[in-house]
Amino acid sequence: MEFSLGYERIALNSMPCIIRAVTLGMLFMRLIYILIIVATTILAGCSSTDDKPSQDLSEQQIYNRAKEQLKSENYSGAIGSLQLLESRYPFGPYAEQAQLELIYAHYKAYENEAAVEAAARFIRLHPSHPNVDYAYYMKGLANFNADRSVFDRFSKTDKTQRDPGAARDSFNDFSALLSRYPSSEYAADAQMRMIYLRNLLARYEVNVANYYFERRAFLAAANRGRYVVENFQQTPAVSDALAVMVQAYLLLDMPTLANDSLEVLKLNYPESPYLTADGQFNALYTKEGAKQTTLSRLTFGLFGRDEPKVFDSRPPR
Repeated sequence: MEFSLGYERIALNSMPCIIRAVTLGMLFMRLIYILIIVATTILAGCSSTDDKPSQDLSEQQIYNRAKEQLKSENYSGAIGSLQLLESRYPFGPYAEQAQLELIYAHYKAYENEAAVEAAARFIRLHPSHPNVDYAYYMKGLANFNADRSVFDRFSKTDKTQRDPGAARDSFNDFSALLSRYPSSEYAADAQMRMIYLRNLLARYEVNVANYYFERRAFLAAANRGRYVVENFQQTPAVSDALAVMVQAYLLLDMPTLANDSLEVLKLNYPESPYLTADGQFNALYTKEGAKQTTLSRLTFGLFGRDEPKVFDSRPPR
């Protein structure tokens, strides 16, 4: 019996058993290698076909494919299709709509920075487009979610402790939407988000003031409290900001400013936890630092230590 391998003819029955086994093993390994290459090529071809539209497709076909990819939540594929459509048909009838769809695709793919850039680009190129209000809204929405992660829904994180840069940008985006298009279908949602963002930004300033107290930077703390009172009226953080001002001015030996702030606090927030029953200020700090508890004083600081003192009258989460 003979077996042909390439250009050689080998008489298997004349070989020792061990040589025969090695030869068959090499043949088997080559066969597996060829199958792996074929399978990889097929899979790559399928992936390429699914995610990247053919160069032979028309503008409408590419757009329809992108819409199907969005519908099936294949956002990365939709991004590729929409970018291809815009590059091949920049002045076609679907170009502007594709730019709007691209904003949405980036947002749904958690590519918030790309969504913001795409929205800003659309606003710059098409300021008079009938749907430009959507671009303003999506720009604000992408910034609104810029610092959020999938873990936020499973953990109780205090967003007022984070860098407020994206929150400020989002607030400005929604504000631009409301000022330019007050009758937009997105105006109501934008307004609700602005209320949330305003409360968040005010609380952030109070958190910074608390940090300054720990660092004994009392003037900086007072300025933060005053900034909240002047710029974030009607937010829940105002009562804490007034308490910050009273405390800071007392530590700075500015009794007139401290009393003025205390009167405003008593008049507007008589139930503040920083007011005693007889209307006196319940200070958290002395010039030596945070006030000690009674147990801490009796034990010379060995027991009864509290967490760092903060002006935060929000209910426990």
